[in-house]
Amino acid sequence: MKSFRLFIAINLPDYIKKKLLKMQQDWTDLPVRWTKENSLHITLVFIGYASQEQMLEICRITKEAGKKHQSFEIKLNKILYGPPARHASQFAGVAGGPVHTPRMIWVEGEKSLALAKLKDDLENSLLQSNSSVFKREVRAFSPHITLARIRQWDWQKLEEQPKIEQDIDLVFPVQSIEVMESRLLRSGAEYIALESVALGE
Repeated sequence: MKSFRLFIAINLPDYIKKKLLKMQQDWTDLPVRWTKENSLHITLVFIGYASQEQMLEICRITKEAGKKHQSFEIKLNKILYGPPARHASQFAGVAGGPVHTPRMIWVEGEKSLALAKLKDDLENSLLQSNSSVFKREVRAFSPHITLARIRQWDWQKLEEQPKIEQDIDLVFPVQSIEVMESRLLRSGAEYIALESVALGE
């Protein structure tokens, strides 16, 4: 029986993707695997593996939730290493604390009430469904886009951690959300939209 590795995402307008690709060119010498243009997105809710019946129910739940929310804007304001250290002492340079080793380069967005309400509504609806495989994540949600994944073996060989943090100013409207399937291939993950839901309809 086929299973689907699912998540609900905010996909980006093409003009935002183009600008993020240009930013990747600032660090072409880093030992990382850059995210391809078609894979740039914000994961809103990660679900995991689901059967076809569960997938159809998740699409239905997403459509019902999407109708209750109007479009809104997301502001992308920073490029930084991710995920962030859990405690301040994990950052490099703090006496007595271990060095924080990043796994990714992120584009981070500002938190907003509209985004938080949409995410909470989706999660609560999924939790209430008998056929859903969703489990709520404990960690705090911060909207972000994975710009690159660090190749750890090569990264450890660097004499010092390159400085990549910088402020940016990109704004785009969120007019739809998508139920996405993640297919894990040798060349990396491939993402396919199974259901696109316009907000407010």
